[in-house]
Amino acid sequence: MAERLDSFRYGDERISDTELFITVSSMIMGVGILSLPRLIAQSTSSSDGWISILIAGVSAIALAWTLGKLAARFPGISFFEYSAKIATKPVAAVIHVLVCIYFLLFLSYEVRAISSILREYMFDRTPVEVLALAFVLIVVYAVCGSRIGLIRLNLLFFPFVTAIVGVVMFMSLPTMHWEHLKPLFVTPLPGILSGSKECVFSLFGFEVVLFYAPMLMKPDKAPKSAAIGVFLPLLLYLAIYLIVIASFSNEVTASVIYPTVELAKGIEVPGEFFERFESLFFTIWMMTIFNSSFMTLDIASMALHALVPKGTKQMWAISVATVCYIISMIPEDAKEVATLSDSVSYVGVVAVGLIPVILYAIAIVRGVKNHG
Repeated sequence: MAERLDSFRYGDERISDTELFITVSSMIMGVGILSLPRLIAQSTSSSDGWISILIAGVSAIALAWTLGKLAARFPGISFFEYSAKIATKPVAAVIHVLVCIYFLLFLSYEVRAISSILREYMFDRTPVEVLALAFVLIVVYAVCGSRIGLIRLNLLFFPFVTAIVGVVMFMSLPTMHWEHLKPLFVTPLPGILSGSKECVFSLFGFEVVLFYAPMLMKPDKAPKSAAIGVFLPLLLYLAIYLIVIASFSNEVTASVIYPTVELAKGIEVPGEFFERFESLFFTIWMMTIFNSSFMTLDIASMALHALVPKGTKQMWAISVATVCYIISMIPEDAKEVATLSDSVSYVGVVAVGLIPVILYAIAIVRGVKNHG
């Protein structure tokens, strides 16, 4: 019993590989899943988007595995430290700046998206600015606390999030029309690839392995945890996409801003126990959006602190959150919010996609690793 209790040392600053893959999954399953069916439907015909999702999923898993291998090569030290070892300090400083910009834009988009969705579906009389400010303040309060405690919140919330998605999918089965899934293989290759691009962007989030892997009890498990962390959201994305298309058809899905929420909205619970099931769905889904937001703010603050060691974690968190709030209020309509989303995606491809892969290649060629 003593050994079993010792394995749950919640007072330390270490996490298990299970906690890491749940952290990766929680980071991925944010706002993206709510609009993903629409983005894929706009690029593909019929139900061919499943091909795009699979292509994107395989690419994301391969990239997550590579990032995990990079982190495992330097156990116990941060991304900011080993990037300087691999590519010199000046180059590492540029990388840090790009990482800061990426996570700053990422959080800005999430704040604006979540506040817009809240206003549309739950608080239609509350200004977006107020909803965004309330959300930012909650996230800042969370980040100012213990990092290990926040990471373990993912472990607490994850079962609720996956359960509500399962309920939505199960209760949506009666609304499905199988003829909406036909015909198959009618989308040209450019359309499939365009859909894959949108899906890859929605699978971003696996990059957290670079920043939280140093906390792993077994650093060599980082690649596996990262890959599994992408695989679980991939399965959910695939299932939700097919159910949404079967329920609404490709044409309707392409014109609905948040098809996943509309799917939950159409569910009728027997006995009228819930008059608005989408409110329950969205309330629980807020858990994973909160998780991805606090991790984004935490990493952005971490990156800035690595660049400028002066100041406290709380000071940097408040500073980053303030800038993010201002940026999130710049878009004036849904089109400009989509432009912000695209900016996040393209910066992310470079900052946490291409650059870490290049760093890993250089580390292998030069034989750079952490020798403790």
